[in-house]
Amino acid sequence: MIRILLAEDEESMRVYIKRSLERTGYSVTAVDRGTEALKMLEQELFDLLLTDIVMPELDGIELAQRVAVMYPAMRVMFITGFAAVALQNSAMPREAKVLSKPFHLRDLVNEVDRIFQLGSAADI
Repeated sequence: MIRILLAEDEESMRVYIKRSLERTGYSVTAVDRGTEALKMLEQELFDLLLTDIVMPELDGIELAQRVAVMYPAMRVMFITGFAAVALQNSAMPREAKVLSKPFHLRDLVNEVDRIFQLGSAADI
């Protein structure tokens, strides 16, 4: 089973995303900040880091940079309400996917499926 680490500080969004991905067969561990995500990464292995960019204590870009050092093969996907700013940030990993809020569940799941080259989320 594909394991996703979700770092999202907004509780309603975190619950919404976690449930949506779990319904389509992914295993999701959700945390509310980047520092908690780092703690989880020290304990467990994940296939994808799905992270908000703007979070307290440790933002998603810095989290992704640390993940790139710890686990170079781990995939990264950003979810943000500040996509234009994020795309202009030179610290953004070039290979990372950015999904702008608000988004439809189908779009999120389809993007995750694409990352792992799976089928589409037509039933959502």
